[in-house]
Amino acid sequence: MVDVAALVIAVVLFVILSPGLLLQIPGDERPLEFTNSRTSLASVIVHAVVFAILFYLLQLLFHVHGGT
Repeated sequence: MVDVAALVIAVVLFVILSPGLLLQIPGDERPLEFTNSRTSLASVIVHAVVFAILFYLLQLLFHVHGGT
């Protein structure tokens, strides 16, 4: 059975870190804006980098193995 922890971590982080849903870094007018439902290229890149770092760290923390 494949370990589904990596999938669960990815889905939760994706929902939490979707630019403009809960927060946007960098915002249009301020460095951090909450629930503005707008995105920019800079915010998409920042959120993608934060997602990748957190995903990697959470996999290390929970000892997730992606094998079969």
